[in-house]
Amino acid sequence: MPPKKQHSAPAEESARPGRPRDPTRDEAILDATLEVLADLGAAGLTMELVAARAKAGKATIYRRWSSKTELVIDAIAHMKRGQVDLERLPETGTLRGDLLALFKPQTMAEAERRLALMAGLAALLSQDQSLAEAGNAAVVEPWAEAHYRLMQRALERGEFSPAADIATLSQVIPAIAAYRAMVLRQPFELDFLIAMVDGVILPAMRSPSPSSSPRS
Repeated sequence: MPPKKQHSAPAEESARPGRPRDPTRDEAILDATLEVLADLGAAGLTMELVAARAKAGKATIYRRWSSKTELVIDAIAHMKRGQVDLERLPETGTLRGDLLALFKPQTMAEAERRLALMAGLAALLSQDQSLAEAGNAAVVEPWAEAHYRLMQRALERGEFSPAADIATLSQVIPAIAAYRAMVLRQPFELDFLIAMVDGVILPAMRSPSPSSSPRS
């Protein structure tokens, strides 16, 4: 009802003193969280260090996130948004070409930093179920969805049997990439990707098991 709406807005404003929330500050804080995690690991991640890295006051961070868990979950979600653009997937004409085109070469420094970040994440994910779910959503799901769409497109153009179990196969490479980074602490290199595509994914797509069925 109109009277309630008129009174609720000032109440919300009075509950949030200071300037309106700035999304760019949130991004800076989330980036700083990932940087501290990569540099110092799970044990070294504190709200104070994040505040210093982001050049933000501790009060600013605590107004946005009441705990380190909440902050890390949002940082993981922030990382997820830059993983893969599902609206601009490769179109090479073959599934093999599309899967290989998803690979993003990294410099040695970038690879080492990502491995450090993944190692820090792995330590945190083992401590908290909510973090584990957020980590899976950020690290595996975007790539699994990209692979699923590429595989679905390959089925639609008749490249493989429609009986291929793309719901399962689309998760194989993203899950192994996450395992290599977070557990083995090894980078996911192009040679390994080619071996997985040629030795596992394409043969399974060509010769689906009798029990395989597409995802509904």
